[in-house]
Amino acid sequence: MIRKLSLAAAVTLALTSLAGCDKKSSSPEKSADGTSAAQTTLTIATVNNGDMVVMQELSKKFEAANPTISLKWVVLEENTLRQKVTTDIATKGGQFDVLTIGTYEVPIWAKKGWLTEMKDLDAAYDVDDLIQPIKDGLSSEGKLYALPFYGETSMTFYRKDLFDGKSLKMPAKPTYADIEKFAAALTDKPKGQYGICLRGKAGWGENMAFLSTMVNANGGRWFDEKWQPELTSPEWTSTVTQYVDLLKKYGPPGASSNGFNENLALMSDGKCAMWIDASVAAGMLFNPKESKISDKVAFAPSPVGSYANASGWLWSWSLGVSAASTKQDAAKKFVTWATSKEYITQVAQLKGWASVPPGTRKSTYANPEYQKAAPFSKFVIDALNTVNPNHATLKPVPYTGVQYVGIPEFQALGTIVGQSISGALADQMTVAQALEAAQAAAKKSVTQGGYLK
Repeated sequence: MIRKLSLAAAVTLALTSLAGCDKKSSSPEKSADGTSAAQTTLTIATVNNGDMVVMQELSKKFEAANPTISLKWVVLEENTLRQKVTTDIATKGGQFDVLTIGTYEVPIWAKKGWLTEMKDLDAAYDVDDLIQPIKDGLSSEGKLYALPFYGETSMTFYRKDLFDGKSLKMPAKPTYADIEKFAAALTDKPKGQYGICLRGKAGWGENMAFLSTMVNANGGRWFDEKWQPELTSPEWTSTVTQYVDLLKKYGPPGASSNGFNENLALMSDGKCAMWIDASVAAGMLFNPKESKISDKVAFAPSPVGSYANASGWLWSWSLGVSAASTKQDAAKKFVTWATSKEYITQVAQLKGWASVPPGTRKSTYANPEYQKAAPFSKFVIDALNTVNPNHATLKPVPYTGVQYVGIPEFQALGTIVGQSISGALADQMTVAQALEAAQAAAKKSVTQGGYLK
């Protein structure tokens, strides 16, 4: 069985883990004129994705240019990051000055007064250069509360050499029926070749990010217009059944433990014939320094089902400043640096243009050097500009969001549902049992939240 922590236990666990995070300033250091300057230490919570590793590497340039500011990094796996950051900000602990958060958290936390508004930005930052749907997703009532580090939709990556070897052709707009047919044809488990890799790790931002878009594509939704949950509907049942079958028949072993990073490693190593996931992975897969298949990978849109107008997801990993931080000016200075045009140029110089943080600035996509290095650039910018989180489903819904439900309760609910479905994938329960448990959890969540009367 999947072990679930109570809310109280989860908060206690997170607070215990946070106990070692230092939010005090370190000893003074001498400034350029020989006088003593107070040293400010910023504690930055971030996710262990490749782009954030590069940010750490380049942050030495920031510290050199700002000698009175030092940086302390807390780098965490995605689910752990979300738990710890949420606990800290909800309790106003102030353990983290800079937070790595996304389009789900920002509007909700802004309304609660937990984030500092990103206003009065220097003209050189050029806030109008930010891609509009990404900027809108990080705003509340027209005010910006976080700055995008990278933005993404979802897309289908595939091995064109394997497709050619089987005389297969990826459609311009694939369906999940196409994906299943291709996965069957391209699986060769004795050779360690898997027809498809998908997120199986439990979490509202892990397996449920992918599954929610798959449900949308098949005409399903989380809730009807009156907040009645629909997780035992035919659309959910057929979707989760197909998802489980795909990974059991054609996926790698241990798929229920694989999230973004694990699947990126498998795809980069040539183990996956197809992978449906975040567009941010394109820069890594097309980079010969990081990918064995850089000259063999191709891409297509996120698949659809009965709902032909379904889109990929919309997400931005972004940097925000906790309202509880006592180092507001320094934190804001770091956040603006790490999301600036200057930073993107520094990454290009260090890693190459294909590896710059994508999905944030119009100027990146207008740059001929980026267009040349990133054959996926036009696809991504077009997809980002057409995703509409207010109309992501076939039938009307009372919530916003493509791969999540934009209510505070979803963080816990999505993870509980993700645990149930991961349990079905690991043969700990049937799909029907997983969805019955998910339905009950969803009904309890919206009833307690006052949505369902």
